[in-house]
Amino acid sequence: MGMFSMRKPRAYHHEYIYVDERKEKLQKIEESAKRDLGMLPPKEFSPEDIRGKFIEGTTYLKRRKESGRKPLAYGTIFVAIAVLLYILHYLITGEFTF
Repeated sequence: MGMFSMRKPRAYHHEYIYVDERKEKLQKIEESAKRDLGMLPPKEFSPEDIRGKFIEGTTYLKRRKESGRKPLAYGTIFVAIAVLLYILHYLITGEFTF
């Protein structure tokens, strides 16, 4: 069985050398305290920021946005469904009229 078993590679674990976690934690606490006291403006949350990040992350959406091409409109989809239903009606009944 040794021929068919593949060992998984060792996971990469990177430890920072020049990082002071205590200092970063104190800075976060200090910043949140300043925001609570009103010395700093509160952090703004906007869904547009998140939506933009998803578009930037995928090459397909990024290319579509750059080209300016829009997806199919509802009217086009509605017409296509109507034509397909008409063809289905013809195949079932054998008549072109409703």
